[in-house]
Amino acid sequence: MILILGGSGYMASEFSNWFSEHQIPHHLLSRSEINYSTRAGLVQALNKYTPKFLINAAGYTGIPNVDASELNKTRCMLANTALPALIAEVCTEKNLTWGHLSTGCIYYGEKPDGHGFTESDPPNFSFRHNNCSFYSGTKALAEEILQEFDNVYIWRLRRPFNHRSNPRNYLSKVISYNKHLETRNSITRIDELVSSCHSCMSQKLPTGIYNITNPGVIRTSEIIQMIQEHAVSKKNFEFYANEEEFYTEIERTPRSECILDSSKIQNCGIYLTEIHDAIYQTLQKWQNA
Repeated sequence: MILILGGSGYMASEFSNWFSEHQIPHHLLSRSEINYSTRAGLVQALNKYTPKFLINAAGYTGIPNVDASELNKTRCMLANTALPALIAEVCTEKNLTWGHLSTGCIYYGEKPDGHGFTESDPPNFSFRHNNCSFYSGTKALAEEILQEFDNVYIWRLRRPFNHRSNPRNYLSKVISYNKHLETRNSITRIDELVSSCHSCMSQKLPTGIYNITNPGVIRTSEIIQMIQEHAVSKKNFEFYANEEEFYTEIERTPRSECILDSSKIQNCGIYLTEIHDAIYQTLQKWQNA
């Protein structure tokens, strides 16, 4: 049985949906059932459900976006850094292997040679560089702590999306905004993320960091063009002239725009759809809320 932390959250729910569809035994745990953010509560949960694996999909991203993290720094730090550290200690005591949902938002841009960042590249959008959002800083700090443990998978995703409209779905966000900044990014289709995470567990791949993003790079304008071609939205989207205008027109927290290299997990035999094809397939079966 797999225990999923973060029962009220978007990603935890998506993990549970996929496991249910594939008849994989699991329990989706929310803090309203057991407060797993305390040592006593986490131990209670593990003793009650005796999972073979734990997934930490809990965290704080801010609503409607990372700007909210700047106003709720204590909550952000507790959820994104302190909680993973606590889980690591307790799972080590219990001799339990587990997985932590991290993010590619601890990077900015791409490598000097134009390639995406790999798992061995140190984050460049973190507290150590003093250039990041508070959210990205807490996620990078959590990874730094977790690398001291050898019983944890660190799964990095970027801007998750699928065919079901949701305020947390990246494609839904693109559709909802009237004006965009043209960027090049990596993104992650949710069903392939969950499938890849499950393969790590079931195949007992070596623990450590895995970038799980659909191969390739995509521009904002390419996504919008596909959205319009599939008649998901007929909106006439506008674009900021440049990054300076984006940040000055409305005061914003620094955003991560980056490219990740997902070769490591693909070299383990796990298939990920090319990024343009992944979005095309998703929009073909788009479901509005």
